[in-house]
Amino acid sequence: MKNKEFLNKIICGDTLAILPKLEEGSIDVVLTDPPYFLDKLDDKWDSESVANKKNQQIIQSLPAGMKFDREQGKRFYSWYLSVAKEIFRILKPGGFFFSFSSPRLYHRMACAIDDAGFEMRDVFMWLYTQNQAKAMGLDHFIRKMDVEKIKKQEITANLAGWKTPQIKSCFEPIAMAQKPTDETYLNNMLQHGVGLLNTNVRIGHRMYPANVVTTDTINAVLDRAFLLPKPTKKEKGEYNDHRTVKPLALCEYLIQLAAFSKNAIILDPFVGSGTTAVAAKKLGKQYIGIDANKTYTAIAERRLREVSSKNTANEFRNDTVRIVPLSFGSIGMQL
Repeated sequence: MKNKEFLNKIICGDTLAILPKLEEGSIDVVLTDPPYFLDKLDDKWDSESVANKKNQQIIQSLPAGMKFDREQGKRFYSWYLSVAKEIFRILKPGGFFFSFSSPRLYHRMACAIDDAGFEMRDVFMWLYTQNQAKAMGLDHFIRKMDVEKIKKQEITANLAGWKTPQIKSCFEPIAMAQKPTDETYLNNMLQHGVGLLNTNVRIGHRMYPANVVTTDTINAVLDRAFLLPKPTKKEKGEYNDHRTVKPLALCEYLIQLAAFSKNAIILDPFVGSGTTAVAAKKLGKQYIGIDANKTYTAIAERRLREVSSKNTANEFRNDTVRIVPLSFGSIGMQL
């Protein structure tokens, strides 16, 4: 069995050290939320230092992710190109690669994936309304200016409401890339069991799959077309203190779109607290999860122990998304 050493396991280690050990052309779908390489959030980021309040004083140090540095994107591109090349190698022909990013550095991530050999097929927008504004006022700097008090008051009044160029971020882009197929799409599907998208999946009020999703109720029009279930505390686990847990329904949605084979292997090379692996297990698929953080891999393993694996090819976990069985009937594909 391919990747027997890693199959249905969470591996604690450096992704770039683990990926070369996986067999070439053995993975159906990669779904991951990598480090975004914003300030203090690169591949070496530490959850304790990021959350440390002493590191979030406006005058002493900007909170994680707020500092602008052109080198962030360059470092992100160089590092993710190495990751994407390994993912390209281990994916089956026609296999899909879904990768979350921040809006600010999405272009660097997309270029790295493209330059690794993938075909950029689309970009999903995960739309939400609950987020904190990151812009910062300058009153504290004005107070330190070496000018008369009346001048400070004048400057403060003139710049009221004018803040640093950071808009409230209310969406995350998700790249959808594909490894080139082996000849035609039909041939690739028959040979490798991957390469097409399952348009039987429904989103919102049983609508055709879309590249916009939301887990927040917004209004009747958007909810009808794009709504997925909002993550619950029970779903994440009361013990789960990961800062950026992705909604389980969102990961299930993407896996359902791309993974056809009953034995499909879903890989997350930055699995964090395990949502991708949990989604794969719930859907009756196989999984491999990798993460360098021991605390998070332990949380992922605990969450997986609490999941009962079942094949949900013809039912989803609630009424928001419904899956219709897909079969090749007399063709007799053993996928």
